[in-house]
Amino acid sequence: MSLTSLLLTPFVGALLVLLVPGNYRVVVRLIALLTTAVTAIEAITLFAAFQPGIADIQFEEQAAWIPAAGLSYHLGVDGLNIGLVLMASLVAFAATCVSWDIERQPKLFYLLLLTITGGAIGAFLSLDLFFLYFFNELALVPTFLMMGIWGRGEQKNYATFQITLYLTLGALVALTGLVVLYALSGANTLDIVVLKAWLAEKPLTEQAQALIFPLLLFGFGTLVGLWPFHSWAASGYAAAPTATAMMHAGVLKKVGLYALIRVALPLMPDGVARWMPVVAVLCLGNILYCGFVAMRQRDLALLLGNSSLAHMGFCFLGIASVSVIGVTGVVVVMVAHGLLAALSFGLLGHFIRATGTSDLDKLGGLLRPMPFIGAATVMALMAGCGLPGFANFPGEITVMFGAWKTLPWFVVAAAWGGLIIGGVYMLRAIRDLLHGPVRPEFAKAVDAGNLWRQLPFAVLIGALLWFGIAPGSLVERIKPAVAEVVKSASAKSPAATSPAAHAPTATASNSAH
Repeated sequence: MSLTSLLLTPFVGALLVLLVPGNYRVVVRLIALLTTAVTAIEAITLFAAFQPGIADIQFEEQAAWIPAAGLSYHLGVDGLNIGLVLMASLVAFAATCVSWDIERQPKLFYLLLLTITGGAIGAFLSLDLFFLYFFNELALVPTFLMMGIWGRGEQKNYATFQITLYLTLGALVALTGLVVLYALSGANTLDIVVLKAWLAEKPLTEQAQALIFPLLLFGFGTLVGLWPFHSWAASGYAAAPTATAMMHAGVLKKVGLYALIRVALPLMPDGVARWMPVVAVLCLGNILYCGFVAMRQRDLALLLGNSSLAHMGFCFLGIASVSVIGVTGVVVVMVAHGLLAALSFGLLGHFIRATGTSDLDKLGGLLRPMPFIGAATVMALMAGCGLPGFANFPGEITVMFGAWKTLPWFVVAAAWGGLIIGGVYMLRAIRDLLHGPVRPEFAKAVDAGNLWRQLPFAVLIGALLWFGIAPGSLVERIKPAVAEVVKSASAKSPAATSPAAHAPTATASNSAH
């Protein structure tokens, strides 16, 4: 299995779209659809061929690029990214399917969508920090353009500028941390594998970690929507075109979390000991604050945006636990939430196309004219509540098990926020959107009446159910690599003498063994 082929497929598709003369909609749509379908098939094949129970990098490809600067073309997969690559490819295929009705500048639209797909997959596959950062930025830039050109709502321009400023600032802070890491490590390399081996022998000083770790934490955390740097997300997703919201909320937001787990945790144990208690406090802002904000929303788009942010709180809680069980749960939640966010925003786009609004006060009774979309919406919103049978449940419950020994009261608050608050706004959304009398103007609202329209939702629901019913197929691939990360992150820190700083790492060390 060639990772280079998987990486290049979306870019080859983008090039073919670019070479199509004029705006032949059917041609560029077919190219984009076939490209993302091939990408998804390659990712599924890779996932099936991946050997579980092994912590080492598999299907590794490496070539020197600029040796003098320590830069190399280095691709590989392990438990941290194998599920994310699969998730990204499935979401890209679904996003392409739901974009079949794009009329204005379809050539540019699909060119940007395929670039996002290639950038996201490249960021997950790259084991060199330069390319990880480069591909992430390559994927982010088209999202700003797509929001500005195809965005919706009166606040489109404001939301576009807001998300651009926030994510650019977060990326610059993270870049600063990576540059300082390169400068102070003395390894003359940005290869993550080589850098990890180097720092195991010559660890960074406490002062260096105290400088670098918060830059990475808050830089990448802003890209994820860590509270209180989260306000760009809900309004941005509400204003974004459907495919862009699916790709960003589902896929790109996970790159920041992936970078924290891949880079910050294993390379800087002193930073982990110092900052994880802070992360534990901030994650409650996502779970509780964003949950309460979602409860107050009467716009389905803003409700889903704030719900997405609340789910990110579970990821940060699992990271703060610094335990094998907790961080394994984080990776499962990342995959599950990526599928769920894409499904939710895809359904939102269908409702807006069919009714012209996402205002819950103007909707109601849509289950009757739209039975397939209505049933899919019930499944999506119940999955968002953590209903057993969907992939979110094993991920979130694993996070809470992993955090219980060191952060019990945080787990109680998270469970209350996720189950009670989440249940309130999700069930109320189901009631207001799908039940009650059908409004006359929506009596003939168009359902996903054929297999083609149903396919993207069926793919995402099928993946959620598969990993919900058989989570072991994901967990057994994730856990060995996570154990290595936690072992490095839990290394004894002679500089950190605070009991609070050591509390999470002590349990993590026991869990690693």
